[in-house]
Amino acid sequence: QKQLVESGGDSVQPGGSLRLSCVASGFSLSYYAIGWFRQAPGKERERISCISHSSGYTDYTDSVKGRFTISRDNAKNTVYLQMNILKPEDTAVYYCAAAAVCYNEQDEYGFWGQGTQVTVSS
Repeated sequence: QKQLVESGGDSVQPGGSLRLSCVASGFSLSYYAIGWFRQAPGKERERISCISHSSGYTDYTDSVKGRFTISRDNAKNTVYLQMNILKPEDTAVYYCAAAAVCYNEQDEYGFWGQGTQVTVSS
């Protein structure tokens, strides 16, 4: 079964850091662009970052630019999201998903994982 599994979510205080992992199971992640998304309570899911299959392209939504870093290790079949200077508004369930390229449209992504909870609170 082809799927992505997210991990690394936790409860942290504002200003803290977390590193999320997205591991592919049943397929090689190296052929795909990987996007990170998040959904806060009562809000729509938003796309926050994406990395191309070769790491030659990355993008970030404005609210996380300068604080979050996306990277990948294709040998480990894993994509990471390093999150620094976390804010309460970063509280959400974080998901990863795969696509041929870094599309803006969420409908173009597949192999969605179950998500990992990030809570930022003092």
